[in-house]
Formats: sequence, structure tokens, C-alpha cells
Amino acid sequence: MSTAGHRRLRLQIEGLVQGVGFRPFVHRLATALELAGWVENTAAGVCLELEGPEAALEAFLARLPREQPPHSRLDRLQQQWLPPQSSAGFRILTTAAHSAPGRPPAAATALQLPDLAPCAACLAELSDPASRRCGYAFTSCAHCGPRFSILRALPFERRHTALASFPLCAACASEYADPSNRRFHAQTSGCPACGPRLSWFTPGGPRLRDPARPSGPLSPCLAAAAAALRAGRIVALQSVGGFQLLCLAGSEAAVAELRRRKGRPEKPFALLAPDLAWVRRHCLLGPAEAKLLTAPAAPIVLLRRRPLEWVGPDPEAGASNPIASSVASSIATGVAPHNPWLGVMLAASPLHALLLRELGEPLLATSGNRSGEPLCADPERVEEELGAIADGILGHNRPIANPVDDGLIQLAAGAPMLLRHARGQAPSMLALTPLLPHPDRLAGVVALGGQLKGNLAIGVAGGRAWLSPHLGDLDSLAAEQRLRQVLSDALERFGLRPRCFVVDGHPAYASRRIGAELAAAAGVPLLEVQHHQAHLLACMAEHGLPPPAVGVAWDGAGHGGDGTLWGGECLRLEAPGAAAPFTRLARLRPFPLPGGERAMREPRRAALGLLYAGFGPAAFDGVTLLLPSLAAFGAEERPVLARMLQQRLHSPLCSSVGRLFDAIASLLGLAQRCSFEGQAALRLEAAARAALPAAPGRLAPAAAAYTVAICPGGHGEPWLLDWQPLLEALLHDLAVDRPVEAIALAFHQALAQLLPALAGQLGVKRLLLAGGCFQNRLLLELAVECLADAGIEALWPQRIPCNDGGLALGQLLAAGWRLEPAAGPAAGPVASPAANSDEVQ
Repeated sequence: MSTAGHRRLRLQIEGLVQGVGFRPFVHRLATALELAGWVENTAAGVCLELEGPEAALEAFLARLPREQPPHSRLDRLQQQWLPPQSSAGFRILTTAAHSAPGRPPAAATALQLPDLAPCAACLAELSDPASRRCGYAFTSCAHCGPRFSILRALPFERRHTALASFPLCAACASEYADPSNRRFHAQTSGCPACGPRLSWFTPGGPRLRDPARPSGPLSPCLAAAAAALRAGRIVALQSVGGFQLLCLAGSEAAVAELRRRKGRPEKPFALLAPDLAWVRRHCLLGPAEAKLLTAPAAPIVLLRRRPLEWVGPDPEAGASNPIASSVASSIATGVAPHNPWLGVMLAASPLHALLLRELGEPLLATSGNRSGEPLCADPERVEEELGAIADGILGHNRPIANPVDDGLIQLAAGAPMLLRHARGQAPSMLALTPLLPHPDRLAGVVALGGQLKGNLAIGVAGGRAWLSPHLGDLDSLAAEQRLRQVLSDALERFGLRPRCFVVDGHPAYASRRIGAELAAAAGVPLLEVQHHQAHLLACMAEHGLPPPAVGVAWDGAGHGGDGTLWGGECLRLEAPGAAAPFTRLARLRPFPLPGGERAMREPRRAALGLLYAGFGPAAFDGVTLLLPSLAAFGAEERPVLARMLQQRLHSPLCSSVGRLFDAIASLLGLAQRCSFEGQAALRLEAAARAALPAAPGRLAPAAAAYTVAICPGGHGEPWLLDWQPLLEALLHDLAVDRPVEAIALAFHQALAQLLPALAGQLGVKRLLLAGGCFQNRLLLELAVECLADAGIEALWPQRIPCNDGGLALGQLLAAGWRLEPAAGPAAGPVASPAANSDEVQ
């Protein structure tokens, strides 16, 4: 064939282009256009060279973004025209097969694709007797299957994954080499003859392993697990990114036993539903929520029960606790007690799909860990870690290289809102370049997040932020070790050495201590970022919003740096180079928390502090003793607490909206003690939703029943958001027996209507909403509605958690604003976090 008029085009592509079938797609498109050349994965993404007529090359460029694989994303495409080389045919190259001898490897910056739920074609194979993968729990193709959880190094090639020790059999190798097959160059391919296999055992018992040649559509190990579940047993299942604990969702006894063994008395569990039809029968499911459920990420989606169940006052107080009849009895009341929401997910892997098909009913599914410990992901340690909880263990021999918990998402204010950045969504990469004065200086900066909902953010080349999966609370040595390991693995994967470490200002946070230790060992700076500043910066980073910007950060509590606990803040984030990184414009009126940390777990203490701040010693008189909050204390406790408050002993001041939620929930008799974070606020939201009209419509009333006053702070102090008028009106309504549900709704509405009033006082037309309080869907939707009515734009986190799971991103952006121009690259020979490194100037 004549090559006259031919040209050669080199393309370097960055984005989500590894593990998504991108190279097979390029091969098919180039072949269809009769172009010669090659394509390969690189440390940064994908590189390809094409040769042929210029018209065919232009057609390739036009069709590439239009026809790219469904899970891919093109972030950057560099073109270089080259002289032709008279190439023939098109090939997919092994990574770096043609690199120049002696050339050092480039710094790895390729995006890492999260794990994907099985596609329709792979699910169909599971029940197809004619398929050699019928009933095979590890089937996958170029469009689905494990990705990040098995990744050990970049680029994404089989030899760099946990499947490296599973060579393909002849049949699978034939599919791998066939351009017409969906497993063409699929790195996770395999079958019963050459791929991973299941195992089953009871703690202390012998192991059963699946044979290489299955004798039927249901494997022996899967059959044993299904039989155990039917018998009311608890099973630990090795899922995509770690172990899950499962039991029948309809078995009250099994659910209660799992709660007892795990030490989790009331925190809601998630449900693993058999199909979408089951979800529709039990939950209120709109098109947008159905789309979230069936997405390749397969997250847990928070859905309202059908019908909405209002669960009444706190049963601990001896009050009635009516629960509406469920549509069906297939959900035990212990799955999500006193909660109108259900966390529901569909099968995240073929193993889940096979188990659900065999059982035909939903399963309770929760993280496989002991209370306070990180997710168990090591089959060699599962008996030690989960043997006292699980009656049987369904595992396999495909190692988990990167543990990752199940993702959690909800639909709020008309948009998806990520609550846990985990399987299916994580890790992720976010471009910060437009917001940074010196983007080249970000590589190697490590932000360590907070204490709860641990997370990491690492600066990589090109001014981008790599965001780790959810790491859990840092309340144990094992959790700290997991964080250190994830950090070490990520730095090695990207070929980075630490440039500096960024931490929260709270002196007792484990993440701060770890950051200080690593910074000292590496000889690099340690930077502190205020907690609520980080919340708002994360929101700015997600939306690409440059400073200055004004927002509210409402959460449970964060270190304020002035001897008090913050959590009801309005801040203006200043531009880099300003005298201070932020200005505190307004704050919730402080009130004491008698008992300090104990008040975080006992809403009755927050209520007592609120009453004392509002009324002084009169908070302990005969009338208030009738309130549920005061009645929750014994007669011998009340004088002690009164002295603590009067003498300000172990009663730190807080300006926290989260603690205000606790106090109001306690005053209404909804919660006096909590066994998990946010429990009182969840009950308060549930009560408020019960007062909403059945027909959808506006949430905010024409006029507020309660008011939060905005008062000048004086002497350069921030404005004071005074809850006193709200508290007095609320106590009056309690005294005249206004329904608790109506009071709870009026409280939510008052907080939402405060926001446009505050924005008006400050003269701003855009307000950021950040912090864990905005996980409350009702509060967020009321706030967005009230601000819109006033012509004020609301921006809130959607792809990054608004809770402490987003802190690391905000910390990273803050550090990026402080760093001077680069003196040299941060990439290079990898050093562990404890190794020496150049100091940031």
C-alpha cells in the first residue's frame, strides 16, 4: 500500500484511561480507519502513535472523545505531528516496550480507576449454562471488575495487580488476544480453570475449596455460605475491598446477635438488596436514586422507607415508640432502629450477585471489623479479627492490595451528595491548578485529615490532588497503622517524596501526631490548618472557586485555637498572601458542655449547658426539672453538674451547631445518650420530616416560628448568632404541648432562614455550606431553598464529603496557597515518609 501523503501523529492522553478498555477501544477505532501504529499504558495515562492519511487521522481525533469507553474520561490530550515511518498494522504494546534504554521511569501520575460492579454481560454469564463462567464468582471484562482494590503499581497492567500470580489459561488467553471480544486486553480476566477460587470454613474448622472445574452453577463454598445464612448464622464474606459481615435482613435474632457481637447497639446497618424491584417495594425510589443504585460504583444509597416510618420519642425515656407497619416483614426492626432511612446497595461483585440469587432475599451487610478497628482485608488474619463475630467465613485467594470500604451517597437538594468517599468512587483526582499560585509546588504535599472519617490528600504533578478512600476513625493503633500504610503505598505508587505534612490544629488528633512524627523524621515542615477553614476550602476546591469566598461551617466541634470548640462559624476565606488565611465573620453564641467529651455522647449535657447559658442557675429550678433533659439526670447528679457550670469546671465553651442539634433533641425527649456520632441529630431530622405535608412542595414556611437573632459582636468581634429567642419560643411550645414533630421542623426552618439573613447582613450573593451538619438532608434542602428565595447562590460539597472525610482536601489547598515557587521537582527516587527530604522554603 502506498504511503504517499501519510502523516504520523503522536498522542499523549491523561485522565481515566487505564482499566477502562481504552487501549482496546483505540485499537478498534484505528483498525476501522485503517491506521497503523501502536498504543500503550504509561505512568501518566496512555500514549499512542498513529500513521495514515491525514483525513483518517483527523477522523480519529474527532471520534475519540465521542466514542470513548463509558468509564473513561479525557482530561488532557497533547498532539505531536511526526514524519511517517511506513508502519504496518496496529498493536497494543506492553508498557514501556519501546522506551529508550537507560531512560529513567517517569513519575507515575495516571489516574487510578475505582472498582466497578459487574456489567450486564458478565451478570448474564453467571446464569448461562453454556458459558464456562456460569456461576463463577470472579468473572469480569474490560468494562467491569476490581481495579483499585487489586492495584499494586502503575500503570494498570496485570503484572502490577493482585492477579499477577494467576496466569491466563489457553481459552482466556485467546479471548485476551481477540479484538472482537470484550475481554480483549482485559487485565482482570480469568475463569474457574485459571482464576481465583472461593474457600469456606468455620472458625477453628477445616477449609473447603472450590474445584478448578465446577460441577454445577452453584459452587460448594457458596452453597455452604448460603446454608449458613438461611440457618440464621453470621457470615464474613471477602468482598471487593475487604470483608463484610452478613446475615439475613429479615431475621430479628440474627441481626440482634450481630449487634451484640460487634458491639454496635443502634447505628444503622446497610442492606444488600437482591434487585431493584425489591428496593422499589420497600423504599421511595425516584429515577435519580435508581440511577445511583445501578451505577457501576454500586454505592450504598440512603433511601426513605416505604411508608415513611416516624419512630417517636427516645425509648430510653420510657415513652411510647410507635413504628408504622412496613410494606413487608423482610426487614428486621434492628437493621436501622428508630430511623426512617435505609442504606441500600445492589451487588457490587459477581460473588454478591450469586449469593443473592441463591437466597432470593436481602442481606444485612456491614463492614467486617471489630468495633473501633479498621476494615479487615487480610484472609490470613480474618479468623483472628472476625472469628468471634462470624460463624463462617467465605473467602478467596485473590489478595486485596488496597482495602476499601463501601461508598455511601444520598440525593439531596436535587443532586447526588457523597457521604463516604470509598469503593466505586475512590480514589479520585481533583485538579487544583486554577486555584494555586504555584501548582508545580503541590507535588509531595501530604494532608492527613482529622480524627474521624480518616482520609488523605496528596499533591501530585500538575497541581492535582489525589484523594484516598475513607480510612475510618483513628481511634486505634490498627487504624493508625492503616493510615500510615496507605500513605506509604501512595507515595511509592506516584514516585513521590514528602515535601511537607499538613494537619488539623487539634492537639489530641492522632492524625496531627502522626503528621508531626513524619515531618520530623523527614526533616520537612508541618503546617496546621484550622478545622472549619479546611471544611470550606474543600468546598471551594470541589467547585473551583477562587478566594475570597464566604461560607458557613456547621459541624459537631472542631478546635478553634482560642480555647473554645467551634462548629457554628461563618468565615471569609482570604486570598493567598493576606495577613490572615480567614476572617471569622460570625459565630453561634457559645454555651458550655458540662463534662467536655462526655457531652459529645450525651445530648442531655449539651441541653443542660444550653439552658444554663440561657437562664443561669434558674436552669435548675422546679419548672425546668420537668424537661426530659433534666429528668434524665439523677437527683444526686444535678447539684454536681450545677457546680461544674457555675465554677466553669470541665465545661468548655462551644459555638457548635451540631451540639445545638443535640441539645434540642434532648429537650424534645428524642435522645439523651448516643451510641454513635450524629444519632441525636438523625432522630431530630426524622421527627421534623414527620411534620412535613405528604404532598411534595415548599419546605420553608412564609414566616419562621422561631428566630435566631444576629447581634453585633462589638470590639472587632464576629457577629453573634443568638439562639436565645429560639430557645424561649421552643420551651413555650413544649409547655403548651405543641407536637414534638412540629417543634423539630420549626427548629430546622429557623436555622435555614438564618442563612439568607446572615448573607444579607454581610452583603454576599454566594454562600458556601460545609461541615457535617449539612449531611442532614432536610437542613440542606431548606437552606438551599431559603437562600434561593433571597437571590443568593448556595454551593455545597457533592463529590467530596461535607463531613470530616473532606478535611484533607481543604488542608491540601491551604498548603498550596502557602508554598513558595518550586526550586526543583518533588518527584524522584522514592523515599518513605520517614526518610530525609528537602525543606520547603
